Amino acid sequence: MADVEAYIKDLKETIIKRDPNQSEFQEAVFTVLESLKPVLEKHPEYIKTNILGSLVEPERVFQFRIPWQDDAGNYRINRGFRVQFNSAIGPYKGGLRLHPSVNLSIVKFLGFEQILKNSLTGLPIGGGKGGADFDPKGKSDLEIMRFCQSFMTELQKYIGPNLDVPAGDIGVGGREIGYLYGQYKRLNGSQSGILTGKGLEYGGSLARTEATGFGLIYFLDALIKDQKDSLKSKTIKISGAGNVAIYALQKAQENGAKVVTVSDSNGYIYDPNGIDLATVKQIKEVERGRIKEYADKISTAKYFEGSVWDLDIDYDIALPCATQNEINEDQAQLMVKNGVKYIAEGANMPSSTKAIKVYKDNQIIYGPAKAANAGGVAVSALEMSQNSERLSWNFEDVDHQLKGIMENIYKQISDADKEYDLGKDYQAGANIAGFEKVAKAMLAQGLV
Repeated sequence: MADVEAYIKDLKETIIKRDPNQSEFQEAVFTVLESLKPVLEKHPEYIKTNILGSLVEPERVFQFRIPWQDDAGNYRINRGFRVQFNSAIGPYKGGLRLHPSVNLSIVKFLGFEQILKNSLTGLPIGGGKGGADFDPKGKSDLEIMRFCQSFMTELQKYIGPNLDVPAGDIGVGGREIGYLYGQYKRLNGSQSGILTGKGLEYGGSLARTEATGFGLIYFLDALIKDQKDSLKSKTIKISGAGNVAIYALQKAQENGAKVVTVSDSNGYIYDPNGIDLATVKQIKEVERGRIKEYADKISTAKYFEGSVWDLDIDYDIALPCATQNEINEDQAQLMVKNGVKYIAEGANMPSSTKAIKVYKDNQIIYGPAKAANAGGVAVSALEMSQNSERLSWNFEDVDHQLKGIMENIYKQISDADKEYDLGKDYQAGANIAGFEKVAKAMLAQGLV
């Protein structure tokens, strides 16, 4: 144990020395390192070969400028990134994020998490991530097109269908993927496998829009059944009103649960009778409106500004589907007061470190993002398979495979939890199950 503690301590000090200002990256890596201690005790060869020293260092990182012209004729410059973190089990796979907060630390933390998430899917994809500090909000379609074309002009040098396959993330939906793919094709010719999340007309997959939300509920259902419980008649609080939240809402209702909230960046809706799915879809997918408009259409609903996690009501399940660090320690304590039994993360790392400690200290069963929201990247990998075959599978086939993948992810982390006697610490179980597959592949290939 002393050797393990000394090894982890030395790794942390090395990371802090190399990347002193990358707080998001450090937080993600340090959490994983702590959870891997029992694995290192059981497998001293991982210390001998310094496998974690290799894992926490990206294979390569690209940073570049993105010049583009706005509608007023002004020339703007943004900063772009692509981190190709680990390819031990397959080509780099991970989204592109467009948001003012994007920097190297955030892209590295997301890429590092992606390694383990992609490993858990059981599909042959490695971990990567990218993006730019560009804000698509308030921009015209032409401005977004010019930006995406400039972004891809540089990015295309570093990606390929068998090397690195980006997808969407925050700020990158079907519109942006279309512009990015069009520019790649203009420069390199048609290669449908170069991006995932594409439109159905040019190589996209059915069920991709629904994948993360549906997958979240498939994972949650497997977790709850393993506790000898059921989703039926449970009351659920969901944050967000994008694809993840909408399709988690839909699948939860199909499983007999009642969802009472949805939210956006301004505020949230509380409807004690249960959120009306059709109304949310009309506002967000058709009208592209704000969620507060729901209260104008549904008489039983109330709109409040602020965070949905400050709403003091009794409920059973929390599904954060909005953004990173949306739940703090005090809000986690409120969950305990409200009787929450389960939390599964639809967004990437929506819970602060202190919030997660509250969950564990109070026996809230916690499904971490790298396991619970892996449905999106799983169907992205299935899209890659369809592109390789020059085929398009039907919705039912894709959805059936997604359900199987999410159930298997839960089984992997549950098995790891039992093997290492973690006491239903599914966060540690996810880290261990994801790591062990990557570590074995790295050792087999001499990537140490």
